[in-house]
Amino acid sequence: MLLTIALAGGCGPLTKPAPQRSPEAKAGPQTLTVVAAGDLLVHPDLSEQAAADARQAGRTGHDFTQVLAAVRPRVSAADLAICHMETPLAPPQGPFTGWPYFSVPPQLADAAAWAGFDTCSTASNHSLDTGVEGIARTLDNLDRVGVRHTGTARNQVEAQLPNVLQVNGVKVGHLSYTVSFNGIPLPQGRPWAANMLDEQAILAEARRARTVGAEINILSLHWGTEYQSEPNAEQIDLARRLLASPDIDLIVGHHVHVVQPFEKIDGKWVAYGMGNLTTRFGDGSPENTQDAVVPEFTFTLTSSGRWEVTAVSVLPTWMQYHPAARVVDLTTATNDQTRPAEQRAQFADARKRITDIVNERGAAAAGLSMPE
Repeated sequence: MLLTIALAGGCGPLTKPAPQRSPEAKAGPQTLTVVAAGDLLVHPDLSEQAAADARQAGRTGHDFTQVLAAVRPRVSAADLAICHMETPLAPPQGPFTGWPYFSVPPQLADAAAWAGFDTCSTASNHSLDTGVEGIARTLDNLDRVGVRHTGTARNQVEAQLPNVLQVNGVKVGHLSYTVSFNGIPLPQGRPWAANMLDEQAILAEARRARTVGAEINILSLHWGTEYQSEPNAEQIDLARRLLASPDIDLIVGHHVHVVQPFEKIDGKWVAYGMGNLTTRFGDGSPENTQDAVVPEFTFTLTSSGRWEVTAVSVLPTWMQYHPAARVVDLTTATNDQTRPAEQRAQFADARKRITDIVNERGAAAAGLSMPE
């Protein structure tokens, strides 16, 4: 995908209305596709898989590209693709650690770029696991591979800059906030280092993005109750309030380690939880922690001059652990007659489980589709 960048500063409470323009006056495409994905969560066993893949390719370090290979076609085909960097990146030689304080191989950034992701949310409950050094390493590595980022910052100026990307001539804002830092306090004198979920702060940043030209604003939220497939009351209430704002056009959710429903609210969409795109819980963990979705949202420039989501297509995925840790495209894998029947049946069960959850709040009736 071809993507150019637009940055602008500014802060403070701004009330300029969302940019609007006539479709007849717009040069270029009338639609824009946005793909989002669940958490890039890396446990030590997944780091070991990436190290083994690198050795197999005759290289040192870690290679996560084979883990992500199944979703690369969908991600790279989108006009804009959004990832979520759940955990801070470590120095090249480590140490690499897992729960409760994550620090994961920096080549995860390389794989995200290879897969086709353009911007990554970084506000999560693990943002502060390795302090300001971990934040800086994570953002430095994303800069190195050309992936934009939002949610954490190395300095106050960076924290105040809206993350606005120019996609096929359309400016798109991407915001990122988290409900928790697992009890770790923000660094002294650096309250801007990571974005704690605050409704008024979100709305203020969305307005800042509008003032520098964002026609679409997408909000990544790290929220919800872990391992619970139903969105909690706080998620539902906050989604309604935020989507009532003219400055928020789409919400995509992370954190809970399982898939949660999608819902259309007054013409706008929320994906409450997209699961873990990558993960490696221990063998015997609940299978639904391996479930995820990779949705594609089609934005269309309407006669009102505003961009609206007019189609939602959801690809179900599953994190296979054996014989090698790999993200599985469940639609393709279920229909692959070269695979053993028992394996295809397992994939079909996972796909049905994900489909049922995605549609629990009326998404299918509202127009969401899932590939057969």
